[in-house]
Amino acid sequence: MARFDKIAVLRKMGETGMLPVFYNKDVEVAKHVLKACYEGGVRAFEFTNRGDFAHEVFGELVKWADTECPELALGIGSVVDPATAALYIQLGANFVVGPLFNPDISPVCNRRLIPYCPGCGSVSEIGKAQELGSDLTKLFPGDVYGPRMVKDLMAPCPWTKIMVTGGVAPERENLEGWFQAGAYCVGMGSKLFPKDKVESADWGYITALCKDCLDIIRECRA
Repeated sequence: MARFDKIAVLRKMGETGMLPVFYNKDVEVAKHVLKACYEGGVRAFEFTNRGDFAHEVFGELVKWADTECPELALGIGSVVDPATAALYIQLGANFVVGPLFNPDISPVCNRRLIPYCPGCGSVSEIGKAQELGSDLTKLFPGDVYGPRMVKDLMAPCPWTKIMVTGGVAPERENLEGWFQAGAYCVGMGSKLFPKDKVESADWGYITALCKDCLDIIRECRA
């Protein structure tokens, strides 16, 4: 069962403004990355469903994080069908993210009050996802649309909460563009976890980078 309810999860996403997006088949590596982000101030983290037996890694990660990162809402990403969503919810996912919008996933998540953040690419798609209970929708891939898409959407639909993923970088100019346009939060993957830093186990680098990003986001909102 999810550790946090829907409202608490969405609040964590909104207050910090950034969700790291990460996958590794080695649970020990995943634990180190998770802890590094947590120590950097992260309170919502998306582990992606991208490799064989990813659900087994995720299950171990949830149990470990409940003790080692007690305020962290750990969720699952890259979910495209309701069966996979149900599997991860049973393993303790606090939220479900997808690269696309599958309306059949919505009732599975809604039944357990789990946030479903589908990937959307149009105003109509975002609107339909909202009708089916998605308080937070994902603009993906963000670099295809740019901050202008967020800004123009927020004008007629100011209640909309957008998470931008794809094209987000740990750089001031990039983050300022998204948050000044009105993004609720951003998802950041490989640019937050350089391959050489993960391979060399430089967890301090990841912690420092998370702190820097969260500082920039706070300044953008001030």
